[in-house]
Amino acid sequence: MPVQDQEEKQEKPNVAPEDSIVSADAQTSSAADSKAHTPPDRAVEIDERRSKMARLRAEGIDPYPPISLWAERTRIADVLAAHDPAELQAGEHPELRYHIAGRLISRRGHGKTAFLDVRDLSDTIQAVVRVDALGQETYDRILGLDIGDIVGIDGYVYVTQRGQLALAVQECTLLTKALRPPPDKHHGLGDTGTRYRYRELDLLANEDTRDLFVKRHKIVFEIRKWLNERNFIEVETPALQSLAGGAGSRPFTTHHNALDRDLYLRISVELFLNRCIVGGMENVYDMGKVFRNEGISPKHSPEFTIIEFMCAYSDYNDVATVTEEMFRDVAQAALGRTAIKRNGEEIDLAKPWKRITMRELILQRTGLDFMESTREQLAEVLDEPLHPASSWADVVADIYSSKIEHTINQPTHVFDFPLEPFPITKRHSVHPELAEHFDAVIGGIELVSGDTELNDPVDQWQRFVDQRKRRAVDDGDVPHPNDEEYARAIEYGYSPTAGGGMGVDRLVMILTERDTLREVIPFPIVRDLR
Repeated sequence: MPVQDQEEKQEKPNVAPEDSIVSADAQTSSAADSKAHTPPDRAVEIDERRSKMARLRAEGIDPYPPISLWAERTRIADVLAAHDPAELQAGEHPELRYHIAGRLISRRGHGKTAFLDVRDLSDTIQAVVRVDALGQETYDRILGLDIGDIVGIDGYVYVTQRGQLALAVQECTLLTKALRPPPDKHHGLGDTGTRYRYRELDLLANEDTRDLFVKRHKIVFEIRKWLNERNFIEVETPALQSLAGGAGSRPFTTHHNALDRDLYLRISVELFLNRCIVGGMENVYDMGKVFRNEGISPKHSPEFTIIEFMCAYSDYNDVATVTEEMFRDVAQAALGRTAIKRNGEEIDLAKPWKRITMRELILQRTGLDFMESTREQLAEVLDEPLHPASSWADVVADIYSSKIEHTINQPTHVFDFPLEPFPITKRHSVHPELAEHFDAVIGGIELVSGDTELNDPVDQWQRFVDQRKRRAVDDGDVPHPNDEEYARAIEYGYSPTAGGGMGVDRLVMILTERDTLREVIPFPIVRDLR
């Protein structure tokens, strides 16, 4: 079941111009190249930081000491949550002692007292440094820390005169010396090319990005949890395959030296999950990377995360229901809400989704009943001339992808696609020209592609033969050897089953209200710098 849209096959590879841009500050981390690729003021600061590191080593201080705080460290958010400053008196509270660790993000000095802002992933807290508590030498050493250094702080709760919860520093240890100053908006982090190519700088500079990837983790966790609680079993299917099957996309090819054979990075995991059902398993799923050697766009990536799930003794209507319930529950658990915004509209995932057939949609938008129209009649509504090799099913798919899908904003299940592109999907019980296939669409983007699986081995064999004959070169009257293997597998008896394939990155993009996959993929593929 192809999770990325059928239009992907026609889309020419492209990369947004933003990806050709990168800030000078981020192009290299080597000492030799620092001055060549760094603004002059920052090059001086890098030299100063390296000099500080050398002085520390000369004084016998390791700027990268061996240390473990695993057992004693407290997350900053937990410190802040444990105490309400309004309930404490201003000043010191030595009985409330903590050990925190994080990055120094700002420093302010006032005579004999200095204030450090220290951040870990959970939150930021102010640390109060006083010369009378630490002595002049220690006080000066702490003030000599650079923004971006990673420190460990042992201290106790201190409530400032303004009623802010802080820590009074008893001991401050340099854990990691930062040799480069952290990025800021004046040095290129506003440009998206830098943010995608050097994600560490994006994470350092932007709290919103850090929060995004925490949300991504929660969404992925909740998907797995949702399935596991409903007796689904996770099965790890192979990433290297003899034939990249299960979807109509161009694969990446590699070579196995020991076996002296070409292999393909998987484009889908469906066929292997189906074989698990044949073997007696029932509800199964796999979540992981798939690879499609095709275009790049805001909703397409050559490498993306997929989850495919198979439900025994079900049909595609059941999978549509599973999709609705999963989205609703995952959004609530990961985000604390089911309402999102897309294209200026509010979407409530808790409400029932619209269900409509492709036939109804195309009739509403074009006035043509594609079941009663010829290939040439349908082609008249397209903006481009009909390709000579395009079939009736191809034209219907082009109308849907170019004229309709992107206009569907509210959650919608679109049912009953032409059969031809779906060789392992059961025929529609009333209209044999159609497949029991649906797409789940939100914000003009296909999120789930679902099918009732074909479990008739005789029909399956013939479908594979027909599919092979439609290729430019006729490969004979038998399926590809791997397709033949699958057809033989279901001869052992494949229980009535339906399944769905979901692009996880697309779901994260929708739930976090982003506009491109490259925002939600931690390290997206981008154009090489030249």
